Amino acid sequence: MAISKVVMPKLSEQMETGKIIKWLKQEGDRIQSGDILAEVETDKADVEMEAFGSGVLRKILVAAGGTVPVGALIGVIAEPNEDIASVGPGGPEMAPRTPQPATSPVTQPAAPPPATQPVTQPAAPPPATQPVTSQPATARPATPQPVTLQPAAAMAEAPGRVKASPLARKIAAQSGVDLKLVQGSGPGGRVVRRDVEAASSGGALRPTAAAVPAASVPAGVEFEDRPLSQMRAVIAKRMSLSKAPVPHFYVSSEIAMDRAWTLREELNGLEGQPKISVNDFVIRACALALLQHPGVNASFQGEAIRVYHRAHIGIAVALEEGLITPVLRDAHAKSITQIAAEARDLAERARARKLRVPELSGATFSISNLGMFDVTEFSAIINPPEGAILAVGTVRKIPVVTGEGLRVGRRMMLTLSCDHRVMDGAMGARFLQDVKHLLEEPLRLLV
Repeated sequence: MAISKVVMPKLSEQMETGKIIKWLKQEGDRIQSGDILAEVETDKADVEMEAFGSGVLRKILVAAGGTVPVGALIGVIAEPNEDIASVGPGGPEMAPRTPQPATSPVTQPAAPPPATQPVTQPAAPPPATQPVTSQPATARPATPQPVTLQPAAAMAEAPGRVKASPLARKIAAQSGVDLKLVQGSGPGGRVVRRDVEAASSGGALRPTAAAVPAASVPAGVEFEDRPLSQMRAVIAKRMSLSKAPVPHFYVSSEIAMDRAWTLREELNGLEGQPKISVNDFVIRACALALLQHPGVNASFQGEAIRVYHRAHIGIAVALEEGLITPVLRDAHAKSITQIAAEARDLAERARARKLRVPELSGATFSISNLGMFDVTEFSAIINPPEGAILAVGTVRKIPVVTGEGLRVGRRMMLTLSCDHRVMDGAMGARFLQDVKHLLEEPLRLLV
């Protein structure tokens, strides 16, 4: 049986490096093709890595906590009697993994010191010539703690995620409460439902940065530089590649949401059915409209425009460390209740960083909704290589003049950002017009 090299896989289109969170198999374990070897942290999610060969896991070359480029060798699978010297220590996998000189074994003793030394971060990847590095690599978790301020008074919420129950997160998102400002009363300071409800009604909040007493900030310290997280670094790179070279133009439309709001309330009153959000109506409307306007469901490919015949909708989900856009595939072929259930599942797993590989990329069109933050309207930046993205505002109650006089109506603003290389203004306007008609006649979304 041939020796199988285990390399860091490319788990998303933008992935350049990956971090081993933990190995689920150990050296000496029998491996079958398709077995889950390890959990890998990418710029978007924590993903399970499969084995593509069978045999025995003979060597682990990058221990838990190690970060390596895509394609770098991290392990070897082979039968017990096979010679793996050619892919062992000093093999080709070492060169791309670290910019340090080949004599970097002398840095090995520097790895075990406590993770409180941010300056040792460049030396934290596993030693270059030691294949089994499970002990030294424990210093690697220092990566998420690169804050350069030493004083303990530096805002405690900056480095990590807020501990909160799933229900508390859901209620906070619906009510627009920032969990970072909520004082948790659960075990270990965990934010629970009652904390969010108290905060939304004007209860006690954690002091914001502006409310921290001046004495808690060291004299002379006016700012701090927080290193980019892996996700934020990718967002910065991707957005600069989008906004600068992609010629954006925008079309906006106000949608009468009265009938859609009433229909949503009726559907949510049905027992045993998933709760449907306004965003689910928007996803369904866009998916149907994309089939009628394939020129919007397209991307610029340099010498050609690629037109997609299936609607894979990217749904923007805000995380504490950045933004992620999991993909709802074949949205055009799903009912409103299917979309509601799958979109909610995607959002929950995105926040838990448990998305699957196919859900990380492949969108043909994206939707970004800031309505839960009471944003009236905004313009979103296109996520390359997609040709368009729809920005969704909140549903507002406003005075509306009709033929019968003045009444209160529900209105929502939509803004479509378009790549002018892919489409012109009239094409984007016709697409948005059809989305408007579908939302204002929502029974069509149920057919």
